[in-house]
Amino acid sequence: MVGRVLIVAGSDSGGGAGIQADIKAVSALDCFAATAITALTAQNTLGVHDVYPVHPDFIDKQINVVMRDIGADCIKTGMLHDAATIKCVVRAIDREGPEVPLVADPVMVAKGGARLLFEDAVVALNKYLIPRATLLTPNIPEAEALTGIKASDDSALYQIGEILLEKGAQSVLLKGGHLIGSTIVDRLFTSSGVEIFENRRIDTKHTHGTGCTLASAIAAGISDGLTISHAVNKAEIYLHKAIEGAPGFGSGHGPIDHTHTVRK
Repeated sequence: MVGRVLIVAGSDSGGGAGIQADIKAVSALDCFAATAITALTAQNTLGVHDVYPVHPDFIDKQINVVMRDIGADCIKTGMLHDAATIKCVVRAIDREGPEVPLVADPVMVAKGGARLLFEDAVVALNKYLIPRATLLTPNIPEAEALTGIKASDDSALYQIGEILLEKGAQSVLLKGGHLIGSTIVDRLFTSSGVEIFENRRIDTKHTHGTGCTLASAIAAGISDGLTISHAVNKAEIYLHKAIEGAPGFGSGHGPIDHTHTVRK
């Protein structure tokens, strides 16, 4: 049976991140993507030019009708821009799919620097979303904002991971792309310990949507029945190849090659 992933996130008109990247990644990994859109953005490789939020009641309805008809084997959340949206989404997920695994990508800032999360939403992320997360996938700036800890060294990174587990996440993938070095080190924290995933850093500015893509690729693996560790490993391999094949579109941070798995 094809794995079903419900993606709850914002739309990127440039197609590199957000719902568009999520759908491409899930589809490229032979799974089925359904969506509940939380916001529309006017966006390209140069940045986010405007955001038009979707009313929480309509977000709830999207989740409701998808879950009661199609269902989901995994849910992935991305851009949830304010506290009301976060509360609405978690409430709807708990009502419609309380046992469905949730991959939560705590999207805060776009690649070009535009803030995608209001200040009050950080409190709501900590209070509502993190305790519901089967897997939380923060990058370094997001993890620092959520914990108040500066990722200054390995000891601090492990402290951040442990704090996020203590906040209620079942597991945490702390992504190391923002750290300096020729190797990117991602750390998967679970109650059993820490697993390391290493990838050669690719010298490119075309990395728009990598966070969205990785989280959705992991969700696809989970929907297919993989363990979190195996889903992360498969998603990391997929993402690395997608960055390698980035088409070079746009004048800024361009999109990656989501469809490398299906192109002959």
